[in-house]
Parts: sequence; C-alpha cells; structure tokens
Amino acid sequence: MLRVVQVVVVAVTKRILAFAGLLLMSQAVMLQAQAAVLPEDRADVMYHSYDGQNVEVTGPSVLVRKGLSQNVSVFANYYVDNISSASIDVVTQGSQKAYKETRREGSIGADLLYEDTTFTVGISSSEEDDYSANTTWFGLTQEFFGGLSTLSMGYARGADKVRKNGDPTFEEEVDRRSYRLGLTQVISRNALIGVTWETITDQGFLNNPYRQYRYINPDPNGAETAFAFEKYPNTRTSNAASVRGRYFLAPDSAVHGEYRYFSDDWDIRAHNIAFGYTRHLNSRWMAEAGYRYYTQTGADFFSNLFEAEDSQNFMGRDKETSPFDNHTLRFGVTYKFMPDGWKFMNSGSLNFNYEFIRFSYDEYTDNSPGTTLATEELLEFNAHVFNIFASFWF
Repeated sequence: MLRVVQVVVVAVTKRILAFAGLLLMSQAVMLQAQAAVLPEDRADVMYHSYDGQNVEVTGPSVLVRKGLSQNVSVFANYYVDNISSASIDVVTQGSQKAYKETRREGSIGADLLYEDTTFTVGISSSEEDDYSANTTWFGLTQEFFGGLSTLSMGYARGADKVRKNGDPTFEEEVDRRSYRLGLTQVISRNALIGVTWETITDQGFLNNPYRQYRYINPDPNGAETAFAFEKYPNTRTSNAASVRGRYFLAPDSAVHGEYRYFSDDWDIRAHNIAFGYTRHLNSRWMAEAGYRYYTQTGADFFSNLFEAEDSQNFMGRDKETSPFDNHTLRFGVTYKFMPDGWKFMNSGSLNFNYEFIRFSYDEYTDNSPGTTLATEELLEFNAHVFNIFASFWF
C-alpha cells in the first residue's frame, strides 16, 4: 500500500535516521582542518526502529566503504524498512485498516580525490509493492586556505513511479531534482561554522493515491462527513537555508547548534532549531545529548474539513501538510573497542542512539472510528526512535 503513512514513515523515520547519519558525517567533515583526504575504509551495520501513532518501522542497514587507491574510494549501502501500520491515516482514509510491507533500498557510489577537490557520484534504487524510486547524484567538495574553508555543491535527480494496489492500470511518474550549495569555515582553533542552501523541485503525481479529504455531507440523513480523493498541484518548489556551528569547550567536549528555514510554493513555512552537547568520558566512551524543535505552517490547500466537495482546485488532508510542531530529545553513547586492532581490522565502535519525539497538530483532528465532529480532538502522539550500529575500520 503506497505510503498512506508516507511522510510519517519516510520523513520521520528514514529522514530522521538517515539525516542523523548525514549530520554525523557533516560534523566529521567540520572536525577536519587538514588537506582533503578520502574517507577511511570501514563497514557499518545498523538496526533502526521507529514506533509512533500505531506505525512501526524496523530494519537493518549495511554500509561498506573501500579505497581502491589513494585517489579513489567506493561505497555500497543496503537499507530495509519493514513497515507495519494502523495509523490514523490508514484507519480513517486508507483502503485497509492495517497493512504490512517492506521497502528495500540499495545504493553505490564513489569518491574521487584530485589535490584539494573531491568528486562524489552515486546511484540509488528503492522498491516497494506500489512505489519505485531511482536517484542519481553528483557532488563536489573543494578546500581552500589549507583546509580552513570548504565549499561543497551537489545535484541529484530522482525518477519515481507511483502505483496503486488493486488498480493495475494506475501508474504515475514523479521527477525530483535537488541542488545544494554549502560552505564550512574554521573561525578559530575552537570554532567552526557552516551554511547551506538547498533547492528542490518536484513534478508529477505528488499526492497519495489512497488518501482522501473530507467535507461536510450535504445529505442530512447521512453521516456528518463524506470523503473524496485528494487533489494536489503537480509541481512543487522548495528552498531551505541552514546554518550550523560547533564550538570545542575543551579537548574532550563540544557544543553544536543548527537553525534551518524551509519554504515552498505550497505556502508551507518551517523553522528547525537544534543544539547538543558531546563529551568524551574517557578514551573509549563518548556520550551526547541534544534537543530539537520543529514548527511549520500548513499548505494553502490543506483543510481538516472542507465545506463541500470540489470547493477549490486543490484539496488535501494530509496531516504532514497541516500546521504542527514537534519536540525531540536525543541521547547517544559510543563505545570504542579493539584499540589495538584484531586481524585485518584496525578498530571498531558500538553506537546506540535514542530519540523521543512529541508531535502536536494545530488543526488536524483525530477522527478515528467512534468519534464525531463534536468529540474530535487535535491529534497528539509520541514516537520513539532507536538505532544501534557497529562500525569497523580496516
């Protein structure tokens, strides 16, 4: 069943988990104040879990990176989402009361180093029973002034196919493109700052073929509300600007923070603020804690309840395009083992991360079976995100 919980599953699980990994990588880049080098040979094995609002997502991920020479490094990743959902989207708007499915994603790529310039190319493909996604990307990183300044840019092109279970004739396409530009600057021996700009354009079938909006039923003898399939624009352009920084308090601790502003032509405006603290407890243990606040306005075609069917050109009731906010608390711990190596491995680490997320919706109400318009309450729920992964350097 295609992404009836698409934003919850993808934006809240995959993006939180994947973004956490990208954030760790970006922080690692920020910690480097040296000539450009390729990433170290390593293997990462991760298990992730998301549980919130009757949605469960679990699965493994494996990443392997290997240098072929001093100038070439290749990598491959395999990622699985096992999804079990009986969320409010499924119960009140989907074609089934609950469902299970598996999404598998694979990617390969390479980093090419030439003096102080690193080129990155890659492709990825993901598949589920009614959605296929294929993406290619290219990136460039250039260091200046002995590594004190790092300029990065990237481009990605995605081609998706949307299908619908129960309707073999249904197939739509989505074209996605993203452009990214960033600059990281060493401010002092203790401070680093980075700024990023990203533009994303989407074109094609951008809504969920299962999801429906609701409107006041004109039949006085029928139910209070009636349902019809959503109608979305077939284009979307979004822009995001972010600034992040890291300050080293002592040789064994650091604080970091980030602010991100997002806007699109659907009239969604979002603010994301995050900060955290990392401390090395000793030569083997490291702990970190952080807080994140996210808030957004709603799309101009969102409504919790429309006055009538087809009352405007575009109509939708996806809670992730409604006004809402969330608070996230994050805790993590890392243990380094094999400091002297073992056989072909140089070292290893075991990492555990936990996030508690509180979602609060400003207009979207819980219309689960058994409720009426008079008894519906604004939707609120908690989510728990775990991931544990082991890293091996060789």
